[in-house]
Amino acid sequence: MIACVQRMLSLSLLVTFAACNAPPVPLDDIVIEKTFVPEQCARAVRAGDFVRYHYIGTFPDGKKFDSSYDRGSTYNVFVGKKQLIEGMDKALVGMCVNERSLVKIPPHLAYGAKGYGDIIPPDSILHFDVLLLDIWNPDDGIQINTYHSPAACPRKVEVSDFVRYHYNGTLLDGTLFDSSHTRMRTYDTYVGIGWLIAGMDQGLLGMCVGERRIVTMPPSLGYGENGDGSDIPGQASLVFDVVLLDLHNPRDGIAVTNQIVPEPCTRKTVAGDFVRYHYNGSLLDGTFFDSSYSRNRTYDTYVGQGYVIAGMDEGLIGVCIGEKRTITIPPHLAYGEEGTGSKIPGSAVLVFDIHIIDFHNPSDSTEVTVTFKPEECDKQSKKGDFIKYHYNASLLDGTPVDSTYNYGKTYNIVLGANQVVPGMEDGLIDMCVGEKRHLVIPPHLAYGERGVTDEVPGSAVMVFDVELVEMEEGLPEGYMFIWNDEVSPDLFAEMDKDKSGQVEPSEFTDYIMQQVNDGKGRLAPGFDPYRIIDNMFSNQDRDGDGKITEAEFKLKADEAASHDEL
Repeated sequence: MIACVQRMLSLSLLVTFAACNAPPVPLDDIVIEKTFVPEQCARAVRAGDFVRYHYIGTFPDGKKFDSSYDRGSTYNVFVGKKQLIEGMDKALVGMCVNERSLVKIPPHLAYGAKGYGDIIPPDSILHFDVLLLDIWNPDDGIQINTYHSPAACPRKVEVSDFVRYHYNGTLLDGTLFDSSHTRMRTYDTYVGIGWLIAGMDQGLLGMCVGERRIVTMPPSLGYGENGDGSDIPGQASLVFDVVLLDLHNPRDGIAVTNQIVPEPCTRKTVAGDFVRYHYNGSLLDGTFFDSSYSRNRTYDTYVGQGYVIAGMDEGLIGVCIGEKRTITIPPHLAYGEEGTGSKIPGSAVLVFDIHIIDFHNPSDSTEVTVTFKPEECDKQSKKGDFIKYHYNASLLDGTPVDSTYNYGKTYNIVLGANQVVPGMEDGLIDMCVGEKRHLVIPPHLAYGERGVTDEVPGSAVMVFDVELVEMEEGLPEGYMFIWNDEVSPDLFAEMDKDKSGQVEPSEFTDYIMQQVNDGKGRLAPGFDPYRIIDNMFSNQDRDGDGKITEAEFKLKADEAASHDEL
C-alpha cells in the first residue's frame, strides 16, 4: 500500500489508476508524469494554440513505434482542434515550453479497437515521451519586454529611421540560431519600410539608444510556414534579445546641445576662420573612439572650407572662444556608410563634445585695447625708440605663458628692429610711458604655425597685457649716430690723433665715444655701442684696408646713398 501511495505522489496528473495489489486493468484516462519542469513558464498551452514538439512513442513494454527525432523535425499541430488523437490533445494542454512529460494514453483515447495499420495493434496503450518546444496562437502579435532603459532618451525609433543594433536570435526553447555579437558587427537597417521581418520591424519601433528589450514574435511575423531553410524551422516562434546602439534619419542635420557660452562673447566663428579646439569623440551609445585630450594637443583647422567632415564644419560655425557644446552628427554628414574601417563603423552617428580654445582669421591684425593712459602723454613711442616694458603673456583661453614680473626686470627692445614678433611691434607703437594696453595677436603676427616648443602651441592666438615703463628716443630712420652740436670742420684731423693721414679703428672708436660722453653726439639707443662704431668704421673704410683716409671720409649729409654712418 505504501508503494502504491508513493507512485500516486510521483504523478502530477492521475485521473484513474489501478488499485494496489490488484491485477492491471485498462486505463480510463490519460496519465501524465512530468519528468522535467522549467523554472519559468511564461505561457502554457491552451486549446487553439499551435505547438511544436518532439516525441518518442512506445508500447508499455518499451518497444518504439514512432519518433519525431528519427524524422529530424518536430511535430507541428493545432491543439484542441481534433488534429491529434484525443489523449494527446488533452495531454498537451497546460504544458510549458521545454517541459518534458511521459504521457500514457488508453486505447479509447488513442487508436481504439482498430489500431493503426501495421504500426499500432488494436486496443493498444500508448506511451509518449513529449518535449514541448514552441507555442503560439494565430491571434498573437509581437510581445515586447524592455529589461533595461537608459536614463535619458532624447529620441525614439520611428518609421523610416536607420538603426544599428546587436541581437541574439533564439527559438522559443532557447536554441540560438543567429547572433550579431558572434559576427562582431551590428545589424544596420531601415525600420518600418519592409527591410526586416514584420515582427522586427514592429519590435524596434519606440526604442531608445541603449535600451535592451526582448522581442517575441509568432511565425506569421517571422519566417512563416517554411522557416529560413536552414536554422529556423517552419512555424517557429522567434525571440530576439536586442540592444539599440545607434539611430538616425536620412533627413537629420546636426544637433547642437549642452551649450556653455562664456560671457562676454565679442566674436563668433565664421567660415574661413582658423579654430583650435579640444574634443572627445564617441558613438551614440557612448563608445569612445578618439580624443584630442589624449594627444595633449588641440585639433587645429579652418572651418567652413571642407577641411573637416561636413557636420563638424557646420557645428564649428557661430561658436565663441571658451564655448563648450555637444555636436551630434548623422553618418551622411560624417563618415557615411563605410566609416573609417577601424574605430568608426559604417553608418554611425558621431557625438563630439568640443571646447573652443581660440580662433582667428588670416586677415586679422593685432587688436589693441588701451586699459590705462596717463593724463600727461607728450611723447609717444615710435620706430627707433628704445623702450622698456613689462608684460604678462597668456593664450586666449587664459593659460599663462610668461611674465616679466616673474623675473623682476623689464623687457627692453628697439622698436622697429625686429626684436619682437610683428604683432608686439604693432601694439607698442604710439604708447606713452605709464600707459597699459591689452594686445590680442593672431598667430601669423606672433609665433606662427610652429609656436614655441613647450611654451606656445602652434597657431595660437597670443594675449599680452603690457605696461610701458621707460622710453629713450631713438635716432632718425637710417642713422646709428647723430651730432647734437655743429659738426667740426676739422673732423678728420681731430680723429687722426697721430697725424698719419689715416684713421685707425682705435682712433675712430675713441673719438666717437668721446663725443658721446661729452654730449656732442648720440648713438642709437638699445644697441651695443662698439658694434655700432665698428659698423660706422666699416662704412667709411671704402677700400676695406682697415684704415680710413681723408679721401674716403664723408659725412652722411654728403652721401648720395643712405648709410648708417656719420
